[in-house]
Amino acid sequence: MAYIKLSKTNFFHNLDAIVKQAGKKDRVAIVLKDNAYGHGLLEIAQLSREYGIKRAIVQSEAEAQQIVDLFEYILVLADFPQQNTQNIHYTINSLETIKKFPKNTKVELKVDTGMHRNGVAMYELEVAFDAIKEQNLELCGVFTHHRSADELTSEWFWQNQNFKKVKEQVKSFGFENMFFHSANSASLFRYEKFEEDMVRVGIAAYGLLELPKPLEKVKLKPVLSLYAKKISQRTLQKGECVGYGATFCAKETINIATYDIGYGDGFLRCLSNSYTTPNGEQILGRISMDNSCFSTQEDEILVFNDAKEVAKNANTIAYEIVTSLKASLLRKII
Repeated sequence: MAYIKLSKTNFFHNLDAIVKQAGKKDRVAIVLKDNAYGHGLLEIAQLSREYGIKRAIVQSEAEAQQIVDLFEYILVLADFPQQNTQNIHYTINSLETIKKFPKNTKVELKVDTGMHRNGVAMYELEVAFDAIKEQNLELCGVFTHHRSADELTSEWFWQNQNFKKVKEQVKSFGFENMFFHSANSASLFRYEKFEEDMVRVGIAAYGLLELPKPLEKVKLKPVLSLYAKKISQRTLQKGECVGYGATFCAKETINIATYDIGYGDGFLRCLSNSYTTPNGEQILGRISMDNSCFSTQEDEILVFNDAKEVAKNANTIAYEIVTSLKASLLRKII
């Protein structure tokens, strides 16, 4: 069966660079949502713990409960508690949701400083604080999210100034020793000296962060490689076609093989007839649900080892390439 290799060496290399930029391990939270960006929730959680990371970010309560014993702190971005777990915090994304949290829930308030996606507006802060007190919730932190930290614009500075105003307003309402964070992967590497309480690191940890040349500070290494195994092989004669729609026809006699990887596994169909593996094998014809044909007859092939390169071919971003990979694929740590 097709499978994934995860490089522990590359992952730890990336974490070394992240910790160096953040200043210390205790400031780093690993983002594990969406099956750890397709890398495997439990696999990456266990590696992170082995490295010494004590904080994690997930999307759902279900994800949090799977790793609850591995981290001292877990932040759930978009869900509500099903049980009271001391080390799990939950995000307030709007005023309307505050009443949905059970009393005594540990919460963190997300503030919209310019992305205009989730979070309470800056002018709603006082109303939010009153509602949190009325619901008897334990407010542990306040945070925001950058919309353009990976682009050469002034918006990163503008949102930082807005968040500075938020911090001042929080303190003016009498909340002392509040936990503040705003930085994602791209934002972290824009600081000359990082001084926030925490950085939420996702794509950089997986070695897939892409920044404009002037913002590049470190060389990160991709963690995930995808492999496929041969199902069958054959020789195509000149004029013979392969796959649905007969979209590839041989111009000469060639040897080909079919491999156990397809769009049912998350290998995007839009790569049909256009993708070439790192070792030079070309996809021939359309990618099927469970099969793809390549211009080789090797027993096993490396489909890709850098999702950024695949993304260029698919006209998308590395995030989509890796998060599309199904959780059912075997993941091996090497």
